[in-house]
Amino acid sequence: MSTHARERVTEVVRDGLVLDVLDEGPIDGDVVVLLHGFPERATSWRHVAPLLHGHGYRTLALDQRGYSPRARPRRRRDYKVDQLVEDVVALVDRVGGPVHLVGHDWGAVVGWSVTGKRPDLVRTWTAVSVPHPRAFLRSFTSSTQALKSYYMLLFNIPGLPELLARRSPDRMVAYLRRAGMTAEEGERFRHEVLEDGAFRGGLGYYRALPLPDPNTRNPRIRRPTTLVWSDADVALGRKGVDLTAAWVDAPYELVVLQGVSHWVPTQAPEALAEAVLERLASA
Repeated sequence: MSTHARERVTEVVRDGLVLDVLDEGPIDGDVVVLLHGFPERATSWRHVAPLLHGHGYRTLALDQRGYSPRARPRRRRDYKVDQLVEDVVALVDRVGGPVHLVGHDWGAVVGWSVTGKRPDLVRTWTAVSVPHPRAFLRSFTSSTQALKSYYMLLFNIPGLPELLARRSPDRMVAYLRRAGMTAEEGERFRHEVLEDGAFRGGLGYYRALPLPDPNTRNPRIRRPTTLVWSDADVALGRKGVDLTAAWVDAPYELVVLQGVSHWVPTQAPEALAEAVLERLASA
């Protein structure tokens, strides 16, 4: 078992960017790094983290690049997956890994790559909502996933999403409500992402997708892995989920949450924490 830094980590610095960190729970507990998705921030783990603390774990929720106020580069290439991976590596190095890793949505995309590229830094891996990237890509040709992912094309139209957000923030909130967000979650998005200026950075993740990126090769996973998927997710279908097991060369479990939307960390925190804790205990 590694010895982690016995001091709170409030930020991590890499390439001139300062990423904020919510470091909570027992200071001497095994570390769980939490990676949020789009369009949320580290606070999306606010209901899950205390449940992990109660079992003795320390959580580090990273406010990823594009979201942290002092880490909002403007170039598309600054949001390639390889850059996002190195941000997480910097955090793990700072706390003294290896760590348990949990990621939702885009945080899961990053987490799959961290686990595949740097298994030395990861003890266990729990992906939430998003299957292994290679399984996700294969699902485009054998299911309706391409239709579910239409928004990725819209996000790549220069300036259009930003214009809509600026002129019609209520419509943006309503769009997310139709995707399953609650009224409270929609208002948090308005405050933490739109009003705080993080929306453009969040879009950068999608706009970097067409750029060459070595992390898109996504190696096989060799760490104990759990995938948590909810069957009321309007953005991610079942096919990629079913294909994921073939990419994991380690103990693997699929947990399916019935009747839960895409926003698992805030809408099913107890069930998610239970799945995470079971995976952590396996180590």
